[in-house]
Amino acid sequence: MPQIVGVRFKNAGKTYYFDPTGFEDLEVGDYVVVETSRGQEIGQIAIGLREVPGEDITGKLKGIVRRATAWDLTQMEYHRLQEGEALERCRQKVAENGLPMKVLKAEYSFDGSHLTFYFAADQRVDFRNLVRELAGMFQARIELRQVGVRDEAKLIGGYGECGQPLCCATFLAEFQPISIKMAKQQNLPLSPSEISGQCGRLLCCLSYENEYYSEMMKKLPRVGERIETSQGPGEVVAVNFTKETLSVMLTETEVTIELPVSELEPPAKVPTHPTRSRPGRRKR
Repeated sequence: MPQIVGVRFKNAGKTYYFDPTGFEDLEVGDYVVVETSRGQEIGQIAIGLREVPGEDITGKLKGIVRRATAWDLTQMEYHRLQEGEALERCRQKVAENGLPMKVLKAEYSFDGSHLTFYFAADQRVDFRNLVRELAGMFQARIELRQVGVRDEAKLIGGYGECGQPLCCATFLAEFQPISIKMAKQQNLPLSPSEISGQCGRLLCCLSYENEYYSEMMKKLPRVGERIETSQGPGEVVAVNFTKETLSVMLTETEVTIELPVSELEPPAKVPTHPTRSRPGRRKR
């Protein structure tokens, strides 16, 4: 199996594999210079030397150019300090050109040779003239990259309803598909304002416990099912997945009790009506 090291370029960014040949002693946390589609970049080792299956690698791995020197890191820090000013100057140019776009962030390569501006827009934008003006202004290779609403929240950052910094801006390297089904099976209110994040999309945290809820739904009776308890038969009126308890309305007294799933009398589920076989189709 091929050997790799994983390099990350942002705190909550994706980790990319590189060929460690000649740099087998690299450790997690070390800074390295690598060749990317944007030219040379500084990244940090996030995954130490290890072997991975060949099918996990797409194409030929690029190698490590060198360990990052003190001068490399100084350049990187200097250009990071210039990003705020570059962002404001770009926004001024956008306003002068009357372009329908919102510039979110400016990002320099470590040596200042490449400057990327991230922007959001509701439609396609012809920014060719803007690129020419920015290239002359900053004397660097300019790239404008349009992002969606989830990436916009990741770039800007902020706080969620939980009071914590946004997950996407702190540790989520990639966005996972989120569906309304996850909210339904977790018994959450389906009001968009309560299950949507700052980006306006469904909360990423809905997926964190989705596997647990999916497994519990297979094990626990559902609302409306009749079950046998130690106090007699009853109907499930509510399910608490986290406590693993059921609220059951007893058939004889119509009193609702709460009981742990472990106290269910076997068989746990009692059919509400005899099973009827469906008539088969006539053969022609």
